[in-house]
Amino acid sequence: MDIPSELIQLLRKKPRTAVLTGAGISAESGIPTFREAQTGLWARYQPEDLATPAAFERSPRLVWEWYAWRRELVAKASPNAGHYALAALESRLDEYCLITQNVDGLHARAGSRCVLELHGSLQRVKCSRCHAATDGEDIPDWQTIAAAHPEEIPPRCPSCGAALRPDVVWFGESLPGAAFQAAWQAAETCQMFLSIGTSALVQPAASLPLIALQQGAVVVEINPSATPLTPQVTYSLMGPSGAVLPDLVNQAFPAVAGTSLQN
Repeated sequence: MDIPSELIQLLRKKPRTAVLTGAGISAESGIPTFREAQTGLWARYQPEDLATPAAFERSPRLVWEWYAWRRELVAKASPNAGHYALAALESRLDEYCLITQNVDGLHARAGSRCVLELHGSLQRVKCSRCHAATDGEDIPDWQTIAAAHPEEIPPRCPSCGAALRPDVVWFGESLPGAAFQAAWQAAETCQMFLSIGTSALVQPAASLPLIALQQGAVVVEINPSATPLTPQVTYSLMGPSGAVLPDLVNQAFPAVAGTSLQN
């Protein structure tokens, strides 16, 4: 891809970098977006039936089983070249922060270490009452529980006995305060901001690249199509992140012994 030489030269100077990723990078790994996941058996449900506190209170088993199904989809997916390129970029920069709206955990699986999950994670659950977090690996397979003890879906919190719920942000809920504060600080203090695979419409995350622009950062958008952010960015690199990011990282930091991040 024809990447501006000025951008390559800037990246080689190892600027303080913040990255925001959205559903687009996960879609390249075959993970459906929230609304795309409402297919088949789930097509007859509205978001308010599956992803709100009221929905969980009304139909906890239905909500748990939908998220269990989504966890199975994610488990079958693998990080793509874009995920790996971001992990490689982190290893080459001194100050770097990855902010994601995705809940699939693919950035961590690709090797990224500094990841702020604004919308939570499908891999974790938490108590619906005391909010104690429990790692998803500690929860018995929901299908096994359903067969043996139907009344235990969702599983119960080991601390207080209330129903466990996915550790994700539902409609009507606030983003995790600490994660968003850290994301805001990263946007305010970065010298380069990468907006990748996001529509630039979902607030408050959509405000982060604008904050970076206001503070004088170079803002780069990587997306297959234009967004409301496109006219304002410093550089717009049109294309899938799985193709653009490896090119960007390899041109700025040539891979050792001629290997390629796309392999």
